[in-house]
Amino acid sequence: MGLIQPFAVGRVGAEYLPMAATELAIEVDGLTRRFPRCEALGGVSFQVPRGELTGILGPNASGKTTLLLILTGLLVPTTGRVRVAGFDPTTQWLEVRRRIGFLPENVPLYPEMRVQEYLAFRGRLKGLRGKRLAERIRQVLEPCGLGEMARRPIGTLSRGFRQRVGMADCLLTEPEILLLDEPLAGLDAGQTQRFHEMLREQCGHRTILFSTHVLAEAEQLCQRVLVLNGGRLAANDTPAQLAAATPTGSFTDAFLRLTTLPPRVQNPRGRSAR
Repeated sequence: MGLIQPFAVGRVGAEYLPMAATELAIEVDGLTRRFPRCEALGGVSFQVPRGELTGILGPNASGKTTLLLILTGLLVPTTGRVRVAGFDPTTQWLEVRRRIGFLPENVPLYPEMRVQEYLAFRGRLKGLRGKRLAERIRQVLEPCGLGEMARRPIGTLSRGFRQRVGMADCLLTEPEILLLDEPLAGLDAGQTQRFHEMLREQCGHRTILFSTHVLAEAEQLCQRVLVLNGGRLAANDTPAQLAAATPTGSFTDAFLRLTTLPPRVQNPRGRSAR
């Protein structure tokens, strides 16, 4: 599948038009999630075309992780419509999980297992067997930089290598969509660069939606960014276009402007942001 450039379809000027369902990897319309003491998401709407690398930005408690958990089917929305690869993650969660790879911020690994042993275990849980399982393990070890670590116990690995193990797990079944929650948190400069390379390599083959606090990372990697502020969608655009809308031409300034204004000013309940 070829790489879809941002806004190659579905955009006229500054307005967003509905795309055909076959062109969309993720559809979110009017999504809300309320907890007893707070509203984590309030009327969020957006679309992610197939093949796009999209970032989710926002301050702490802006709803990034809540959004990703709803897309995976691990959390049920209060109201709204969600489709991932054409399926509803609330009622068709098994179909969704067959098509996604999910990397949480803190990857739940078994420290006593060796890398290759863990991937074999996870592959069997996902339905891989025999020669196909062995082939997929070989195919994910090298791109994730784990070739020399295959026989190492996971507990002896650095955080960066543990993140790579989680990424290898995500890729085992060749998913259509990768959902990554703060995948680069806590990595050093070298590890971060390698992870950037992995994301770029995967972008041509699958859709990637990932959350991050690092603005430079989003500006460098993402074809488009979703900026959340107080559970509402403050912006949905390319980093370059957001930066161009500021007097300084700075993406950082654009982000700060979007996330320091009251959420209802940027994205009132009644407006659908796409």
